[in-house]
Amino acid sequence: MYSNMKITINGNIREFSYESMTADELVIELKLTGKRFAIERNGEIMPKGLFKQFIINDGDYLEIVGAVGGG
Repeated sequence: MYSNMKITINGNIREFSYESMTADELVIELKLTGKRFAIERNGEIMPKGLFKQFIINDGDYLEIVGAVGGG
């Protein structure tokens, strides 16, 4: 039996129709492509250059923080 993957993003539980996904796929799902941000998975910062390799699994806890510029 197949069930959707549930992950916590910034304290909110989100459900996706995957068993697992890469950080790159998550960025596309969340429409973050081209934006400046960082992702922390289970307390570990994911290097943006490795998003295609980082696997996000059911039950993972993510923090996604956007970059803010100013002067």
